[in-house]
Amino acid sequence: MCLAIPGKVLEIQQDAAGVRMARTNFGGIVKQVCLEYTPEVQCGDYVLVHVGFALSKVNESEAERTYSALQAMNQLGELDVPQLDSTVPNQPTDST
Repeated sequence: MCLAIPGKVLEIQQDAAGVRMARTNFGGIVKQVCLEYTPEVQCGDYVLVHVGFALSKVNESEAERTYSALQAMNQLGELDVPQLDSTVPNQPTDST
């Protein structure tokens, strides 16, 4: 089953490739989310996110209700997965 998790948009910026991204809060866990499918979203809005993409904008009460239901069903485990920092350049490996 595929689930979309609600989060609150904290900050919007463009990445190095010009993609519209947002720092998004999911119950205290902040992740980067792509906003390319939701150009109408502004800071302070709530969005439903699936695999790092905001799919739609929702109101705050719907976001809270959905988050609570997912939490009760233990369906928020993917938020615990560490996020790679794409700003850290690849380190050269020792070939000896």
